[in-house]
Amino acid sequence: MSFDLNSFLRPHIAKLQPYTSARDEYTGKEGVFLDANENPFGSITEQDFNRYPDPYQSALKTEIAKIKAVRTSQIFLGNGSDEAIDLLYRAFCNPGKDNVILLPPTYGMYEVSANINDVEVRKVALTEDFQLQPEKILAAADANSKILFICSPNNPSANKAKREDVLFLLKNFKGLVVVDEAYIDFSDEPSFTAELDNFPNLLVMQTFSKAWGLASLRLGMAFASEEIIRILNKIKPPYNISGLTQDTVLAAITDKNKVDQMIREILDERDFLQSELEKLSFVQKIHPSHANFLLVKIPNATQVYDDLIEEKVIVRNRAKVLLCEDCLRITVGTRAENEVFLKALKKVC
Repeated sequence: MSFDLNSFLRPHIAKLQPYTSARDEYTGKEGVFLDANENPFGSITEQDFNRYPDPYQSALKTEIAKIKAVRTSQIFLGNGSDEAIDLLYRAFCNPGKDNVILLPPTYGMYEVSANINDVEVRKVALTEDFQLQPEKILAAADANSKILFICSPNNPSANKAKREDVLFLLKNFKGLVVVDEAYIDFSDEPSFTAELDNFPNLLVMQTFSKAWGLASLRLGMAFASEEIIRILNKIKPPYNISGLTQDTVLAAITDKNKVDQMIREILDERDFLQSELEKLSFVQKIHPSHANFLLVKIPNATQVYDDLIEEKVIVRNRAKVLLCEDCLRITVGTRAENEVFLKALKKVC
C-alpha cells in the first residue's frame, strides 16, 4: 500500500531538533565521565544509580529483538504502553483539527490521551460479540483521521479480533493502525509483529506488565517501521526508562522458561475459573477469553461488585461500559485466590 508517513506527521515535529543528552554525544562505556553533571561519589543507596541510563536501551532491545523476531530498529520502549500512546498523539494529531477512531468497548487510555491532547474521538462500536465493523470504521474516517486503535485481545471483552478484519483495515485505512497486543501472550493468535515489513502504517504495542509479571517496572513495547520508531525516539524524554528497569528486565527475560510456565499456569487457572463459573445458575454469560481475565455477565453486577468488596475480593465493575451491561471483569488469580473469589461470589449471590 502507499503510505506517506510525512504527510501524517505534524509539520513542527518534522522540523523539531530533539534534545541531545550527554549519552547521545558520547555512547562509549569507558572513560572519565565529566559531561553529565552526575555525582562522582556514587549513590546514597548500596547500589550505585549515579550515572544516567542508556537513553535508547540498546542492550535490552537486542534481547527483545531475539524474543520477538524483529529488528532492534523496529523497537520503541516506553514508560508503559501509555507513553507510546501519548507520543503518537503528539507526533501525528494536530489539536483541534485531527481525529482518531476508537472501537468501544476498549482500553480507556486511548480516549483519555485524546482528550489530554485535544484530539477529536470518533467511535465505532464493536458488534455484540465484540468484533470489528470494518466498513463502518472506514465510513467514519476522513482526511483528518490519523490513528485507528485496535485492541486485540480486547480489554475488557477478552476476545481476539478476526485477523482478516485487521488486515483489511491495514490495507484500506489511510492513517496509522495501532494494534494493541497487551494480552497476546495468553492467546493462540500470532502477533502482528510478523506483518511489520508488509504494512508501513502498522504499529504493534505489547507489554511486560501481564505475562511477564513486571507491571511495577512500567515497561511497554511498540514495534513499527524504523521511520516511525525514529519519530518516537525524537520526541520522547531523554531518559524515559530508568537504569534499574533496564537492568532488571534484561536479567529477567533470559528466563523464557519461567514466563512460559507462568502463562501455562494462568491458562490452566482460566479454564478452572470458567468451568466453576459455568456451574453457577446465576451466571448468565462468560465471554470467550484470549486474555488473563474473564468478562462475566451477572444480574445486578454493580451490587455484586460492592458486596464482593465487603468480602475483600476486588474485581472490576464494567456494568456501565457499552456492550458490557451487568458484567464484571475478573482477573485470573492463583488457585487459592480463585477459590476465595468463587466462595465469596456464591455467598453474595
